[in-house]
Amino acid sequence: MSTDTLKSVLPPKGKPKWLRVKLPTGKKYTQLRGLVEKYDLHTICTSGSCPNMGECWGEGTATFMILGNVCTRSCGFCGVKTGRPEDVDWAEPEKVARSIKIMGIKHAVVTSVDRDDLKDMGSIIWAETVKAIRRMNPETTLETLIPDFQGIERHIDRIIEVQPEVVSHNMETVKRLTREVRIQAKYERSLEVLRYLGEGVNRTKSGIMLGLGELEEEVIETMEDLRKANVDVVTIGQYLQPSKKHLPVKEFILPEQFKKYEELGLKMGFRHVESGALVRSSYKAHKHIN
Repeated sequence: MSTDTLKSVLPPKGKPKWLRVKLPTGKKYTQLRGLVEKYDLHTICTSGSCPNMGECWGEGTATFMILGNVCTRSCGFCGVKTGRPEDVDWAEPEKVARSIKIMGIKHAVVTSVDRDDLKDMGSIIWAETVKAIRRMNPETTLETLIPDFQGIERHIDRIIEVQPEVVSHNMETVKRLTREVRIQAKYERSLEVLRYLGEGVNRTKSGIMLGLGELEEEVIETMEDLRKANVDVVTIGQYLQPSKKHLPVKEFILPEQFKKYEELGLKMGFRHVESGALVRSSYKAHKHIN
């Protein structure tokens, strides 16, 4: 497949105009925000200051993180704290399910930190969380954005057994940059996790960030690798530096470049392609079920 020059601009002192976000508004957003504050509910939407929070909440979608807020890995792009996590909260599945019920969420995305410190990599809590959400919110559909569980099949099987509507695992970046961006992760291992999931679940999904120094041909290669692994949905968004300690933004990708990737992805056979500067893993997640 032929490629053109990557359409991007070097990082200016401020963000480009296409990365400026309007403050979330609307009756549904205001209602959910009030519930989150009243009941002290935890969502990634609020703690991560997601630019799409108003849009997603307006459509009845929200993202929740389990297994604490301290990760055992130290990825160069991620704003989550790294260190020694606290003990597992075995009441967490019920707490998450209750939060979803209180908020009246139609489609929930659940994600987690990496828990390489646990023998099961956190997979048991993962499965119990899905079960609890099913019991308390039988009409709510689910996406699980899982870690790689170090590629251990018996841990991945726990996710397959509870059958979320969508199972996602992010590649995050291209092969050449994986060691720098995802220090403890492996490109081929992530592909194998997705391939294995695809044999046992209804729909698989992955996402990558742009602006870390990747080439267009490398992005296309990653997309092709995902299709070969039978991934159904891909999200492509702009990387933004969480703090000065994290990897710098090397370039801001132009909107027309994102559009090009969207068109290429659909031609490759992905069922859904979300490609844009403000796209995040759970963006328009409710549409990725069917």
